[in-house]
Amino acid sequence: MTDNELLQLSLMIGERLKALRATVTAAESCTGGWIAKVFTDISGSSAWFERGFVTYSNEAKQEMIGVQSATLDRFGAVSEQTVLEMAKGACFAARADYAIAVSGIAGPDGGTAEKPVGTVWFGFAAPHGKSQAFQQHFTGDREAVRRQSVAWALRTLHDEFLINRA
Repeated sequence: MTDNELLQLSLMIGERLKALRATVTAAESCTGGWIAKVFTDISGSSAWFERGFVTYSNEAKQEMIGVQSATLDRFGAVSEQTVLEMAKGACFAARADYAIAVSGIAGPDGGTAEKPVGTVWFGFAAPHGKSQAFQQHFTGDREAVRRQSVAWALRTLHDEFLINRA
């Protein structure tokens, strides 16, 4: 997905959030603030995006958004359990209606047999306690994995949580 396509998708998300009178936050690890960057590329995004959290280290995940050390010890940073705690914690910390959380292995190092390079977990939190996690596997170099992660997160937020919301 090109920069322009990411911008267009972010504009659609912003319009939908404004229509819902809702806000979103992001808790990012491997994407390093890229989701927040794409949101804040839009003038007026402060109406629906108040803050993001770049929680690259385990300590940041714990201190900034309340991920439990026991979760990180048992499941690791790149796991369903961790991204769900990240999303819920970011919603709480930002007082936002929706949250996107991303944690993955962008490479070129860091992969294992269980979690190869390109493994990315996404967590989403929505109003009324609704939360969901998804795992994806992306290919390419570090830049490609990160770009695909941002695109996948934005598309899923839009399609599954904002448009098709219960």
